[in-house]
Amino acid sequence: MRYIKNPPNPYNKYSAEYIGEPPPTKLEIFEELATKKVISKAYSSEMGYRYTVNCYRGCIHGCTYCFARRYHEMIGYGCGTDFETKIVVKVNAPAILREELKKTREKMPHLDFSFATDPYLALEASYKLTRQCLEVCAEFKIPVGIITKSPLVTRDIDIIKKLDTTVFFSIPFYTKEKSNPFEPYVPVPEARFRAMQTLTDAGIATGIGVAPVIPGYNESDIPKLLERAKKCGASRAFMSLLHLDSDSIEDYFILKLKERAPTHADKIINQMKRERGGQLRHQTFKDRSVGKTEAWEMTTKLFDLHYRRLGFSRPEKTAKIEDAQMPVQQKLF
Repeated sequence: MRYIKNPPNPYNKYSAEYIGEPPPTKLEIFEELATKKVISKAYSSEMGYRYTVNCYRGCIHGCTYCFARRYHEMIGYGCGTDFETKIVVKVNAPAILREELKKTREKMPHLDFSFATDPYLALEASYKLTRQCLEVCAEFKIPVGIITKSPLVTRDIDIIKKLDTTVFFSIPFYTKEKSNPFEPYVPVPEARFRAMQTLTDAGIATGIGVAPVIPGYNESDIPKLLERAKKCGASRAFMSLLHLDSDSIEDYFILKLKERAPTHADKIINQMKRERGGQLRHQTFKDRSVGKTEAWEMTTKLFDLHYRRLGFSRPEKTAKIEDAQMPVQQKLF
């Protein structure tokens, strides 16, 4: 198999500007105006069907496993380095959200920030779009969920305290050294735990997402992660198995895995194939976040043992959404 750093966009099969890797670029920011909506319907195996708000496209955190990379391909970019360096900012997202909620407030049980990107990218420090959207939610008294890897969320404690919300921190690795190969530009785990403690001290409900679990790599971190989260005041927890949602994401993940963690690569790849029936990708959406082997069953039991011992609860699934049995079209932007 031939690996390249920024896999070609499968939606542009018959044209290309470059053969191979494009010239290196610095971070590029593109501003756009959302036209009709910023609320999207999405599905999470952990939380069920959800309504989500994404103020940004792309993510400078650069997590090699991120399923949202494929959404960048839908707007003409690649899922590799493009996803990390070409960030689209929806500068009018708060205004559009307010207009949507005027029409849909009675039908809107809950909003989540975010799905296709982190709501607290470093750019949020200056754009403040997530903050403004949370202010809109407070006006309309909409329950909110937040999932982030960034301590920047603590900036908005004053707004978050007005909301019915739980803030989840995604922390799949216990140490910076273990995190580095997969989350190269993400705030270190210790910083995320400190932010969790800060929110808890402010009276805000918090939780931890041990996601993804990478077979043969971070299962042993689960007890320590749950224990540390509990000490920081977290009350909820969930986990999910690594899932690579497209061929191009699979290519990029394997490339970076072999570059940054060569001694672990074969073990991880082989165990993933065992969990997926001989391949790296799940065959059905139902199997997306779970494995098939006894090893995965043991990982699940390990997680369940410690979350029960520590008194965690799982995230509540959102209320049933009409036509929830229909396949979800990815209208995430």
